[in-house]
Amino acid sequence: MRAQDLTTQQLKDKLAQLWAAYEPYRTMGLDLNVSRGLPCTQQLELNMEMFHILDEEDCISEEGADIRNYGVMYGLVECRRLFSELLNLPIDNIIIGGNSSFNLIYDAFCRIWCFGTLGNEPWCRQKNLKFLCPVPGYDCHFRITEAFGFEMINIPMHEDGPDMDMIERLVADDPTIKGIWCVPLYSNPQGYCYSDEVVTRLAKMKTAAPDFRIFWDNAYVVHHLYKEHTLKNIYTEAEKYGNTDRILYFASTAKITFPGAAVSVIASGDRSIAEIKEQLKLQIFSHDKINQMRHVKYLKSPEHIKEHMRQVAEIIRPRFDLVDGLLHEKMEFEDLLTWFKPDGGYFITVDTYPGCAARALELTKAVGVMMAEPGATYPYHKDPNDTNVRLAPTKPAIEELELAIPLFCLCVQIAGIEQILRERGEQV
Repeated sequence: MRAQDLTTQQLKDKLAQLWAAYEPYRTMGLDLNVSRGLPCTQQLELNMEMFHILDEEDCISEEGADIRNYGVMYGLVECRRLFSELLNLPIDNIIIGGNSSFNLIYDAFCRIWCFGTLGNEPWCRQKNLKFLCPVPGYDCHFRITEAFGFEMINIPMHEDGPDMDMIERLVADDPTIKGIWCVPLYSNPQGYCYSDEVVTRLAKMKTAAPDFRIFWDNAYVVHHLYKEHTLKNIYTEAEKYGNTDRILYFASTAKITFPGAAVSVIASGDRSIAEIKEQLKLQIFSHDKINQMRHVKYLKSPEHIKEHMRQVAEIIRPRFDLVDGLLHEKMEFEDLLTWFKPDGGYFITVDTYPGCAARALELTKAVGVMMAEPGATYPYHKDPNDTNVRLAPTKPAIEELELAIPLFCLCVQIAGIEQILRERGEQV
C-alpha cells in the first residue's frame, strides 16, 4: 500500500492511530543505541582465548627480535605474512600499525598534508583542494576532509560501486581533486560491493593531480553474512597500469578480534611505502609487537580467519534477519521506507520518504532510542534529500532490537504522513 494513494482524511486518521501507538513509548524509559557498528558481547567473547595464548616462549620472533622491546618498526614478519596472504598483497609493501586502521588513515592523510608525497607539493600549500566522497558514506572519513578544509564532492553510490563516469570526468580535468574515500566491500552504510569493472577503472583512470590518492578502507574484507563476495584486487590491477602508489590500502582485525586491541595495516606501492617507512621514523619506535604475536598465534592463517568469521556471522546474522523482518512487518506503506539487505558488513541502510529522516530520528531520540545523527552518512551532515538513515544492528541485544525497530517504523510513518499532508497544503 502507498501512503500517497490515500485520501487526505485517511492520512489524518492513520496519523492519529500512529501517534496513539507512539505515546506508550514516552513512559517506557528506554535507553537504547543503534547508532554505531560495534561488536556485541557474544562476538567479543569468541576471542577470549587471546588473553592466554602467549607464554614466555613466544617472546622471540622468527627473525630473532624480542617482542617485549623496541624495534621492528614496520611489524613482525609473521604478522605481515598473515595479512599478505589474507589480502593478497606483497609482504614488503605492508606495514603493521596499532589497534586502529582509522588512526593509520588519519596519519597517512596528515603526512601528505604536511610533507606532500613523492616530490609533490604538500597539500597544506595548495589552494582550494577537493575530495571525492561516495554517498551515502562513512562519516568518520568525511570528518577528516572537513577538518582539513577540503571541499567534499558527493559521488552517487550504485549497487556496483561509485559513479565511475562522474569520477573519471572530474579527476581527468581538475588537479585540485586529491583523492577519494572508498569502502569497497560491503560499503558503509549501504553494504554495496564494488564490481570488477569499478575496481579496474579506479586503478587505471587518468588523474590531473599526480598526488591523487585512493584511500581504500577494506574494513569488511572477511565480514560475510549471507553470500561471500570476492573483491577484485585493486593493488594487482593498479600494477598493470603503473599506479600502485596511488593506492593507500587499509585493513584491520577490529571487527575480527577486539576493536580496542586490534592489529591494523597500511599497504601501498614501492615508492609510497618506502616514503611512509621513512616518515614513520618521526613518529614511532615500534607498535605493539606483543599484540601482533598474539594475533598471529590466534588467527593462524587466512583459512582459520574465514572459519572464525563464519562463527561471527552466526552471531550477527539473526540480528540482520530480525531487522529486515521487522521492517517488512511494521512498515504499512511501501512508499515511506525503502532499504537494502546486504550480504555482509555491519549496517542496514534505509531511505525514508524525502524530507523525513531528521524528523523520524528526532522522534526516536525523544523516547530514548538513539539512531545515527541526521545526515551522518553525507559530508557536512547535509543529506540533500533528508532520507538516509544508517541502522547498526550488531551491538544491541535481540530484545532491544525488538523494541527499537518497531518504534523506528512508527516514527518513519509519522514523519512520512506529516510530510505528505504538508505537501497537500494541510497543517500538521
